[in-house]
Amino acid sequence: MPCPAPFLRSSRPLKAIYDVPAPAKLNLFLHITGRRPDGYHLLQSVFMLIDWCDTLHFELRTDGQISRADLGDQSQRAKSATQALPADDLTVRAAKALQAACGTSLGVHIGLEKRIPSQAGMGGGSSDAASCLLALQRLWGVRLPAQDLRTLALSLGADVPFFLSGGHAWVEGIGEKITPVTLPPAEFVVVKPAAGLATQGIFSAPGLKRDTDTATIQGFAASANGSVFEFGHNDLQPVAQAMCPQIGQSLDWLKTQHLQGRMTGSGSAVFAQLPREIDLPELSGAPENWKIKKCSNLQGHPLAGW
Repeated sequence: MPCPAPFLRSSRPLKAIYDVPAPAKLNLFLHITGRRPDGYHLLQSVFMLIDWCDTLHFELRTDGQISRADLGDQSQRAKSATQALPADDLTVRAAKALQAACGTSLGVHIGLEKRIPSQAGMGGGSSDAASCLLALQRLWGVRLPAQDLRTLALSLGADVPFFLSGGHAWVEGIGEKITPVTLPPAEFVVVKPAAGLATQGIFSAPGLKRDTDTATIQGFAASANGSVFEFGHNDLQPVAQAMCPQIGQSLDWLKTQHLQGRMTGSGSAVFAQLPREIDLPELSGAPENWKIKKCSNLQGHPLAGW
């Protein structure tokens, strides 16, 4: 399902904004280049937006309260029960942080259709938070200076500033140094096994490699094999595979489809670029509880300019 186009209702003043997309990301590579004294890891990565999206709906509340309804995955409701989100998830925290920063007395009711898998390394919660910040500025008629909004976003999570940036990006530091990059259109198969992984456990693992040589955007753009989608590696993958054998099983399944995969983020999702002549792989041999989806990279965030 492609990312929806936002729908605004009653513009003087706005009463609701529906169908706000929150796209997932894939890490084309993820290098850990060091660690700060405060324990935060220094990384280099290219974050790529794809058309696997959550959808959010916002209805104005004049009582200052912030509430959220978990609408689940509407396309899957008849197939299985949907796991409830925590009461104080990132969308609620983002709304409360923006409300406090702007000093507004307005509130909001948020409806969230969750499609991006959790504990997948695809940034679903961070993307939801970023789309929430962008939509609520419109709904409430407030506007933070760009730098203040980025600072607020970083306080919510290291990946949130990227989803405010408007497109694919070269990301450094702890996630706050963001440089736009252009990527050619491409298609991918993304596999999310049933098991998930908590990010904190991977970053605290003693065996995690934390000294990968620093790369450059120029080196990425001029990668020797001619494909930016094959540049580098994911330093988190060996540790994640040891913790979650299903990651290795997913990568092995991609090999049976003649595809070379790698993990995104901290996992457990993996992905592989699809050659132009190949459609979605034959799903035989994949467990029924895996999520497998053919995705395209986006040529810009659906909310760019908001």
